[in-house]
Amino acid sequence: MTSIRERWLWLLKNTLNRWTVKLARSGTGPFSLVRHVGRKSGATYETPIIVARAAEGFIAELTYGENVNWYRNIVAAGGCELVVDGAPHHVIAVEPYPSDAGRRAFPPPARLVLRLTGRHEYRLLRTVAADRTAR
Repeated sequence: MTSIRERWLWLLKNTLNRWTVKLARSGTGPFSLVRHVGRKSGATYETPIIVARAAEGFIAELTYGENVNWYRNIVAAGGCELVVDGAPHHVIAVEPYPSDAGRRAFPPPARLVLRLTGRHEYRLLRTVAADRTAR
């Protein structure tokens, strides 16, 4: 028997995510794309997420926690490709990020929603370009 969470994630994957992937590919709207390789299948996947820019790369909020496939895949691989506003960015590391700083990275409307919904799991998606400018 599947859990409510598993059914919810299936529903998102098979309905809303298809629409948000199209938006993310077009470079319009709030969505970015994580292109990642499956840990077991080796297949390439695209998952829409919302990120905020940071000096070191991008900040992602883990709405569904650490056990979603896109996150587990990029951690296992040590990186991924992140497409933001139509431009690809090579993620070279995934690191925990402080909750308060993570919320502050997002613009005010999103920041308020994140605070009101009690979101506290943020990750820094460190990018190649950001890594070069830090040196």
